[in-house]
Amino acid sequence: MWTSSLLSLLATTAVAQYSAPSNNTLGPNADGKYEISSEGIRGLFIPYGASVTNLFIPGKGGVERDVVLGFDKALDYEGKDHPHFGGVPGRYANRIKNSTFVIDDVRYNVVPNENNNNDTLHGGPNGWDYRNFTIVAHTKDSITFSIVDPDGEMGFPGEVVSYVTYTMTPNTWKIKIVAMATTKKTPIMLTSHTYWNLDGFANPETPTALNHTFHLPYSGQRVGVDNILIPDGTILPNEKHSVNDFWSAPKQIGANLTAPESHGNCGFNCTGYDNCYLVNRAQNGPYDWHNSGPVATLASEWSGIKVDIYSDQEAFQMYSCIGQNGKTPIKSTQGVAGREAFVQQYGCVVMEVQDWIDAINQPEWQRESKHIFGPNSPTYTLEADYVFSTTK
Repeated sequence: MWTSSLLSLLATTAVAQYSAPSNNTLGPNADGKYEISSEGIRGLFIPYGASVTNLFIPGKGGVERDVVLGFDKALDYEGKDHPHFGGVPGRYANRIKNSTFVIDDVRYNVVPNENNNNDTLHGGPNGWDYRNFTIVAHTKDSITFSIVDPDGEMGFPGEVVSYVTYTMTPNTWKIKIVAMATTKKTPIMLTSHTYWNLDGFANPETPTALNHTFHLPYSGQRVGVDNILIPDGTILPNEKHSVNDFWSAPKQIGANLTAPESHGNCGFNCTGYDNCYLVNRAQNGPYDWHNSGPVATLASEWSGIKVDIYSDQEAFQMYSCIGQNGKTPIKSTQGVAGREAFVQQYGCVVMEVQDWIDAINQPEWQRESKHIFGPNSPTYTLEADYVFSTTK
């Protein structure tokens, strides 16, 4: 828990750039979760990682489904080597090559935590989604979390102060994240690391999300990576009708899983998806991300639930849950009678709005202003709207 003086400093630092909702704090439920809702949508959240734990959406026939992965109780999250369920990984999401980067000719080394300590994933072993945020506001339809990440934590330079606000409007979950580097230049890239299954694991025909239809209308390119998913500096085409073509037309996530091209697509000896797709809207001229069309759409014919994702970010990571192995339990709000209540391989899909991954180690991409922030730079911001509807 942050001290009152530290929270005061946080609010003072942010006031000119960000205004949090009215501080009308409501309490948690018996499971330690905080609810916000609006017409056609209801979500539960916890301070640990500023995580979404449940998201209830009506599908066909008005049947409500819990469409995100998580655990039943808030205490179930803490102290686990969890798979980043629903949290905000930081201060730098995705992977950092060799756990190092250079700012103004100074090399920094951050704590490695993946691939035999050859890289840093989601901010390291004590990244933001392994820490308790502070609730600074909670109303019926909105909740704001805050974190103060100190200078030197996980090896990152400078202090960062961040707000994460979740708001519900009719059929829509809105995310706004702001982060301020208060003392030194430092990398910042954040996202929502939510795992989805639009059937709520209740589809009697399959426990997986391979039947979900996915569309990335602006993503004819992706970031090239090596065998451990570190960018190699290349930008690759997603050719029409190829495994990574989700732009020319919607298709089911499992449509090309047996194609030879699928093997190795998500790293060494891996079949499926864990790819960073570029969001190429600029060729259409100036745009308002709220109205320029969704950057991604996910839909399930079985449940009838569709989500259109609108975002101001210029990349989109999709992961098809290759690493799930039937050992992680689903929640009591999910599942179908007669089937094991565990997440199977391909049982979910992660969709991350973010920028080009590991751009701090790819200076030729010229994205420094999107990744390096300091006391005199603009505030880091991320916004996304998840708009739900029911298909027929």
